[in-house]
Order: sequence, then C-alpha cells, then structure tokens
Amino acid sequence: MIKILLSRKLGELRWTQADLARKTGIRPTTINELYHEMAERVNLEHLDLICEALGCELDEIIIRIPNSAPKIENTRAGNKVHK
Repeated sequence: MIKILLSRKLGELRWTQADLARKTGIRPTTINELYHEMAERVNLEHLDLICEALGCELDEIIIRIPNSAPKIENTRAGNKVHK
C-alpha cells in the first residue's frame, strides 16, 4: 500500500494546503487529493515540485507499506492481480 504523508509534512512545517498550492503552482484540488490520500494517480513533476517547495526528499512524503496479503498470485497461466 502506498501512503502519502503530505498532511504530516505540512503540519510539521505549519504550512496550509493553500501555501503549498501557491508555492508550487499545483491546483488546490490536486493538493487536497494528495493531502487526504484520495489521489489514484500522482504526477511525477508534481512530486518533484512539492519536494522542492518543502525542502524534503520523496521518502518524507510518500512511502510504501507492504500489503498484509499478497495482491499478486503466481499461476501456471501467469500472474493474477487481486484488487
């Protein structure tokens, strides 16, 4: 599972979503989706801009937590992905 830690990072810096949107030029709606971990896709350029604005590394705002149950099952016919 991928976790977006933007809310924690903004809290540490005492920045608002609006502050980040102004600094990066990213739409406030996009920032809000990332902040609330509702984004299904993430633009790599946006991640770069956010890291630059916040003065942080990518692993400070996005992490991977291993799934408790595998989502990929190896079969004879090939891999099967469970969603």
